[in-house]
Amino acid sequence: MIKKFIYLEWKAFVRSASFGKNLTMKIILGFLMIYFSVLFIGMGVGVFYILKDMRMEPFITVNRFLIYYFLFDLIIRLMMQSIPVLNIKPLLVLPFKKTVIVHFSLGKTALSFFNLVHTLFFVPFSVVLILNGYDVVGIVFWYTGAMALVYINNFLNIILSNIDKLFVVFIVLILLFGGAQFYNVFDVTKITTPFFHGFYTIKGLFLIPVLALIALYIFTFKYFKNNLYLDAGLSVKEDIASTENLAWLNQFGTLGTFLKNDIKLIKRNKRSKTTIFMSVLFLFYGLLFYSGGIETYDKPVMHLLAGIFVSGGFLFVFGQFVPSWDSSYYQLMMTQNIPYRGYIMSKWWLIVITTFITTILASFYIYFGWHIYLTIVVAAIYNIGVNSHLVLLGGAFTKTPIDLSNAGGAFGDKKAFNVSVMLLTIPKIAVPLLLYGIGLYFDNDNLGLLLVAGAGVLGFIFKDKVFSLIEKRYKIEKYSTIKAYKQTS
Repeated sequence: MIKKFIYLEWKAFVRSASFGKNLTMKIILGFLMIYFSVLFIGMGVGVFYILKDMRMEPFITVNRFLIYYFLFDLIIRLMMQSIPVLNIKPLLVLPFKKTVIVHFSLGKTALSFFNLVHTLFFVPFSVVLILNGYDVVGIVFWYTGAMALVYINNFLNIILSNIDKLFVVFIVLILLFGGAQFYNVFDVTKITTPFFHGFYTIKGLFLIPVLALIALYIFTFKYFKNNLYLDAGLSVKEDIASTENLAWLNQFGTLGTFLKNDIKLIKRNKRSKTTIFMSVLFLFYGLLFYSGGIETYDKPVMHLLAGIFVSGGFLFVFGQFVPSWDSSYYQLMMTQNIPYRGYIMSKWWLIVITTFITTILASFYIYFGWHIYLTIVVAAIYNIGVNSHLVLLGGAFTKTPIDLSNAGGAFGDKKAFNVSVMLLTIPKIAVPLLLYGIGLYFDNDNLGLLLVAGAGVLGFIFKDKVFSLIEKRYKIEKYSTIKAYKQTS
């Protein structure tokens, strides 16, 4: 049975309408995996000797920072690790046991690179510890406990991505502990360090994360099995109905009609509401860079990088999926007498207005100095003049359908963005940093900001010509986009 599922997964991949894009992206991801694999192996071998040269006890020091290691791993998973799924409904009418379907889907996560890459750190580090005289049995127990925590993160990612209440609790706890640590109110490492080190010194303590992993797997299995039925997600939740005319947008003609649809889409669908939540998180992203708490981030180039994300959170999260937000009725739209220019322009104005509002809300960064806020404003100008065009142009090639009706449930796709989207943001970040770097090369910070702002202004001036190119590309990709949106798996 498992062999049959693997066969079906392979067929789904090679027969996908976006197979060429998937293959190209997987090749790129393959090179990134090789890079991070080498990096983790180097860390596993070298961290012991680096800490020893710094006159720090390597094993205890690593145990001290393991809590941050695992928390950072979980955050990265929540942002980037896609949850393996199956096309469930066709399987439910066939003589397959639900338990087999769920076990296979959950078992796929064990082979994720996000899990395997940690072995490339913990195995070399454990070997180095043994070679330097540490007890073999104790190190094996410590390694077992650490890897159990890695897989706990794996299943926590699945649970937090599907149960919103738990996700909110997780965010609140992270903010509370992070704030307490930053302001020296409470040091969580005083509790976690003895616990992690106890895997090595206390016999049987490593069984705690192992048993927790087993319990979490059982909970995850039961959650998905209980939600695994044909009409999952089809039951209607009764609520007080409300209508919104947004008649004031009618004065903008076709543009106003599209804007009304986009505003209603964002307000009425759980998936699109996530964009607002993520935009708010991006608004506070600059605190890591401007507060001076992390020395590496307290540099002019990093300040501009933060400004791009602070002012352009909605641009990156929402804009990356244009026109995928309309994938459920895109075929119908293409049968209507709808000008592509008006459709694209409405998305652009929505991005521009939101970027402007976000920049105003980011004015609290004036607390860190007027130059910091000026950097954010300059980044916003660049986002409006250049990056807004780039995300719309990239949308012509991003043919990933979004199921807005799927607000949750077992195996639902609830990721706000994925690895592919993150990779597509690289050109949007590299160009402004390069322009800013030219100014820094001449030892003139203001010149760098002027170049970045100038690029944004030029993009705005030549907006019509740029939109002609974008419109032409959308027309070229029209039928391949329709074909991709027909994909149900």
